[in-house]
Amino acid sequence: MSARRVQGTFYVLTFGNTIAASFIWGINTLFLLDAGLSNLEAFAANAFFTLGMVIFEIPTGVVADTRGRRTSYLLGTVTLAVTTLLYWLMWLWESPFWAWALVSVALGLGFAFFTGAVEAWLVDALTATGYRGTLETVFGRAQIVSGISMLSGSVLGGLLAQLTNLGVPFLVRAGILLVMIVVAGVLMRDLGFTPVRGTGPVTAVRTVMRASWMHGFQRPAIRWVMIASPFTAGVGVYAFYALQPYLLEVAGDDTAYALAGLAAAIFAGSSILGGLLAPLVRRLVGRRTTVLLASVAVSSAVLIAFFFVETLWLAIVLLAAWGLTTSVAQPAQRSYLNDMIPSAQRATVLSFQSLLGSAGGIVTQPALGRAADLQGYGFSLMIGGIISAAALPFLAASRAQRDPADRATTLGVDA
Repeated sequence: MSARRVQGTFYVLTFGNTIAASFIWGINTLFLLDAGLSNLEAFAANAFFTLGMVIFEIPTGVVADTRGRRTSYLLGTVTLAVTTLLYWLMWLWESPFWAWALVSVALGLGFAFFTGAVEAWLVDALTATGYRGTLETVFGRAQIVSGISMLSGSVLGGLLAQLTNLGVPFLVRAGILLVMIVVAGVLMRDLGFTPVRGTGPVTAVRTVMRASWMHGFQRPAIRWVMIASPFTAGVGVYAFYALQPYLLEVAGDDTAYALAGLAAAIFAGSSILGGLLAPLVRRLVGRRTTVLLASVAVSSAVLIAFFFVETLWLAIVLLAAWGLTTSVAQPAQRSYLNDMIPSAQRATVLSFQSLLGSAGGIVTQPALGRAADLQGYGFSLMIGGIISAAALPFLAASRAQRDPADRATTLGVDA
C-alpha cells in the first residue's frame, strides 16, 4: 500500500464516519426534547455519552494498541450502529431518562473505539510507507472531507426531519454505519504496527498504560495540552448542540428544524474553510502553539458575544466565526501531539487526551444545560466562553517547553 492509498483510505473512513454522524447532529437536541426530555435531561444524556467515553477511553485505546487499530474501528462501528437503532426505539417509546442514560453510555463506548485508533492507524501507515510531508496537510484535507460530509449530512438530516419526522435521520445513520463496516473490512490494514499477541488483558492494560503515562502525561508539552482539554472540549460539544435551539430561539420559531440543520451546515462550511487554511496558516505561523492559543482566545470571545445577540443574521455570522477559529486549530493540535507520541503508545495516549476532554464535558454539559433552562441559551454560551478561556494558561505552559514538535514541518520528529 502506498502513502497516497493510505491517505485515500483515511479520507474514505472520515467521510463515512462523519456523514453518518452528521445526519443527526443538526437535530439531536431537538430529537431529545421531542422525546420528552427537558434541557437539563437532554444535556445530561449527552453527559452520560461523555461518561461512557471517559470510562472506556483507556480500555479501547489499549485494544487499538494491542489487538490492532482495524479491530478497534470495526468494534466501534458495530457498537454505534446498534446504539443508534436503540436511540430511535427509545424515541418511539418515549422512554424514561434512565434508559437514555444507559444507552448514551453505550454510545460513548462506540466512539471510544474510534478515538485514537484511526488517527494512530494513519500516522503509523504513513510512516511505514515513507511519507515525509506535513501532518497538517493530511489532517487539513481530512477536515475538508469531514466538512463536506458534515455539510451534506446535516442539511439532508434537517430537511429529512422536516419532511418526515425527527426519527428518520437516525435510521439513515444506522444504515450508513453498516455500510462502513464492510468498507473498513476491505480497505483497512494495520501498517507500521504489529498487534501484541499472547498477553492477558490485565497485563496488556498495565504495560500499555505504564508506557503511555511515561511517553504522554510525563512529557510536559503533552501534559499541558491534555490539562487544557477539559476546558475546551466539553464546552465545544455543548456549544455545537446548543447552537441548534439557540438559533431557533433567536428566530422565534421552535419548529424550524431546517434552521437547526443549517447551524450544523454552517459549522461544516467553516470546517471546510478551516481545513483549506490550515496548511497555509502553518506556513505563515512558525509555532503550532501560536495557532492553538489564538484559536482558544478568539473562540472564547465569540461564545461570550452570543449572549448579546438579538438578531438571527448576526448569530449566524458569529456561528461561522466560531466554527472557523476552532477548525483552523484542529490540524495543528493533532499534528503537534502525534509528532511527540511513539507509535506503540499512540492510540492510548490520544485516547487519554480525549478522556480528559470528555471528563470536562461530564461537568460542563449538564451544568450549561441547566443554565440554559434558567437564563436561556445565550447566557449558557457566555458561561461556556469563560470556561474555555481557562485553557489559555495551560497552552501557554506547553508552548514554554519549546518542544521540537512545536516547529516541526515533516512527519516523524519524535515518533
